[in-house]
Amino acid sequence: MVARARWSVLEIAFWLAAAATLVLLPTWHLILNEIAILALFALSLDLLLGYAGIVSLGHAAYFGFGAYVAGIIAKHGITEPVTGLLIAGAAATALGFVTSFLVLRGSDLTRLMVTVGIASVMYELANKLGWLTGGADGLQGIVMGGIFGRFDFDIRGQVGYAYSLTVLFLLFLLARRIAHSPFGLSLVAVKGNALRASAVGISVNGRLVAIYTLAAGYAGIAGALLAQTTQFVSLDVVAFHRSADVLLVLIIGGVGYLYGGLIGAVLFKLMQDWIAAITPQYWQFWIGLILVLIVLIGRGRIASWIAPIRMVANALGDRLTPWRSVPAKRS
Repeated sequence: MVARARWSVLEIAFWLAAAATLVLLPTWHLILNEIAILALFALSLDLLLGYAGIVSLGHAAYFGFGAYVAGIIAKHGITEPVTGLLIAGAAATALGFVTSFLVLRGSDLTRLMVTVGIASVMYELANKLGWLTGGADGLQGIVMGGIFGRFDFDIRGQVGYAYSLTVLFLLFLLARRIAHSPFGLSLVAVKGNALRASAVGISVNGRLVAIYTLAAGYAGIAGALLAQTTQFVSLDVVAFHRSADVLLVLIIGGVGYLYGGLIGAVLFKLMQDWIAAITPQYWQFWIGLILVLIVLIGRGRIASWIAPIRMVANALGDRLTPWRSVPAKRS
């Protein structure tokens, strides 16, 4: 477990490259902020799908709930972003805990349909409660203060992107720690065979409720980031396509290793922006075609193409940091 939890050279390079974009790509901060938020949203779904095997087509319910909570409390005086983020995350976590007992009942197909039902209920509530959410016109008039009262959001998106990237990194550290803990390994066991996991003493329902609650909180924080950095919330945040898009992100990036959601978010958003600039009406066709090619080629074959690059990078990392390859001495 200690060896699995060690940071690889590719991981370190990934986050250094992400930090470098703050300085090297100043004109891209707005779209990079969207990528960071989408990556956090995809990370939350990967905790469900990749580690617990729970397929959800209604994960936008928690994303949108977090966005609305952050926007509503900002309109009523709580304009400090970090405070609002914590409140929105706690609210989404509570909603995830309550609804987890509904979602986890029955078979996989039943769970899938219940997630769709929860998202549909949230959409209708947001639409009907216009006095609170703004309804079809959206929640307008959100004015955010500075982060910790010092760093104000700017029109170029520099502060917003740094804020979103920092939150993404901190929550990724937590998710990575959970994935490499005994709790994370027990989730993998439950995903592989729930009956066998129960036979060896693992509380299957307890594990699933815990990870579903955590994933809902992550999604709510992602939604709150979107509301705070754009200072607007619409019904789009709880729409069905929001849940479908994040599932496509995981398909593109890969499921079950945390970085799949991050890499998929980068590829999906850049493809969407680039293809939409060429063919605004048919960008979804080309993304769909790419997904079909991924399925036809096979993710295993694609992984074998990049395996030599990973081997070279890991070997270089072991040479530069020889202490990493030396096993710890037992006392």
